[in-house]
Amino acid sequence: MSTSTGKTNAIRMLDKEKVDYQLHAYDPQDGAIDGITVASKVGQPLEKVFKTLVAHHGNEGFVFVIPVAEELDLKKAARAAGVKNIEMLPVKDLLKWTGYIRGGCSPIGMKKLYPTFLDERAETKETILVSAGKIGLQLELAPQVLIQLVKAKFADVLKRGEGSR
Repeated sequence: MSTSTGKTNAIRMLDKEKVDYQLHAYDPQDGAIDGITVASKVGQPLEKVFKTLVAHHGNEGFVFVIPVAEELDLKKAARAAGVKNIEMLPVKDLLKWTGYIRGGCSPIGMKKLYPTFLDERAETKETILVSAGKIGLQLELAPQVLIQLVKAKFADVLKRGEGSR
């Protein structure tokens, strides 16, 4: 299969593994690339579109894949990761650690396979959307496929409060 310039590491990995997925493109020209806007642009419900967050404990990286309208609870995230505390990776370090940029960070095909945690609510969904590794492109795939590909675990890592569903 030829590699076109449009293929990201995530897409190449899915193709190599012969995994079923669907691509959803959207126009990022207006600069609105936050998850809630992206869900609207690709015509999907908020609870089906997930964002990829990268956190760290010292030199250890951790990836959390959560619904776009939700917030990561750092205490729960640390517990899931088995560390005392955890903090978000500064945006300036994202490319160096993952090979991806903010707004185009996919949990699939990072430079290194970090321990990855998928919000437990994804377990009940037939498919979810995550970044395809490039601003303007989303991947739709079964959560179980994502779990297998990146050796992820389902976990309860969301803040509970006013915004919770």
